[in-house]
Amino acid sequence: MQKQKNKDLYSATIKHFGSAPEPAFETPERMNALWGREWGCDNDVGQIRTVLMHRPGDEFSVIDRSKTIPETGTFGDLETGWYWQSDEIPELSELQRQHDTLADTLRAEGVEVIYLEGVGNGRFKSIYTRDSCIAVKGGAIVTRLAPRMRHGEELPVTRTLAKAGMPILRTLNGTSMAEGGSFAWLNRKTAVIGRSIRVNDDGIAQIADVLRYQGVETIVVDLVGYDIHIDGHFLMVDVDLALIWARGLPFTFLERLKELGIRTVEMNEDDNSWIVNGLAVSPGRVIMPKGISGRTREALDSNGVGIIEIDYDLVQLNGGGIHCSTSPLIRDAV
Repeated sequence: MQKQKNKDLYSATIKHFGSAPEPAFETPERMNALWGREWGCDNDVGQIRTVLMHRPGDEFSVIDRSKTIPETGTFGDLETGWYWQSDEIPELSELQRQHDTLADTLRAEGVEVIYLEGVGNGRFKSIYTRDSCIAVKGGAIVTRLAPRMRHGEELPVTRTLAKAGMPILRTLNGTSMAEGGSFAWLNRKTAVIGRSIRVNDDGIAQIADVLRYQGVETIVVDLVGYDIHIDGHFLMVDVDLALIWARGLPFTFLERLKELGIRTVEMNEDDNSWIVNGLAVSPGRVIMPKGISGRTREALDSNGVGIIEIDYDLVQLNGGGIHCSTSPLIRDAV
């Protein structure tokens, strides 16, 4: 008799309090109820609500201006592994000033800025937060950075995201390499990854695996020569509009954009090449560095794109621009 009662109790418990896989992890109602916010992104142009940045700091003290690499005409130390990608190194205060301007510009656009915590050991590439994580619906993918100098950036980004309360859906592992600068959303069901010297097949497969469970197709394009990231050639600026440097993109990808209904504005020789490394803060509203040619400005204006220009030339000297320096964690759907 008692055994039957226990069975009945167990059955009733399962019926009323059993497993509930629905709704899916990344749905808004579940996100808000269990994680406090609707974390993640499924596009590159919706209003940014929260962004991850890193203000340059003490990690720049590793730089020794007496150490040069004659073969490249740049600064660096082959033994310790740090390098600076140009023949000019600004003062830290100058870098901080330009970075602060970018952060203040974002705040003026209604964006919450979360700063990376715990950066150290000379990892001054950490200013380029785009590369160390990728926001997808419901959370983040922590990447695995390729250059020796950037190994270990995964730890502070993981800790910072966890402290903010953002779910981490995947941490790339094994021999994978992937960096967020070579990832872009085309629409809520389609993303693109640029395969390059910084992004290998293992990294692509692990990112695509997360997206597959969310019903997202991952397009893979091969970048040219020693290009590292697709964000040197491609930027979504509105729901169906992209700014492109066509010479750096495969023709098949340009054709695929047409199939997806994405129009393009092509940069030209008169443009500052860094303008494509801008950031859409909301549909048709983009932060860019100065140096937009009249032709490109007119084309963007005719498509209803508003441009916010800031000085960012000094930060760019180490190989990363506005896009590289920002990693959106929450965007509105479009």
